[in-house]
Amino acid sequence: MGIPVAYFTAIPTVPLTIGQSRIIPGRAIPNVLGDPQLPLEREKAYRRALVEQALRALATEVTEPTLFRPEVA
Repeated sequence: MGIPVAYFTAIPTVPLTIGQSRIIPGRAIPNVLGDPQLPLEREKAYRRALVEQALRALATEVTEPTLFRPEVA
């Protein structure tokens, strides 16, 4: 058993296909972990939601590729 890894991606079908265990979808290819279109405070909240989802994903036991969608308002 290795170290758990959470994989951020703008195209979740790729890591799902290759069997990555914990996948968190991001916004878009040029801005996977952010959205410069959002006002600063909303972008900070969005980024925080992604990181919090990754932490939940790392704490979750998985046996197959699993998509973890961030809880973003």
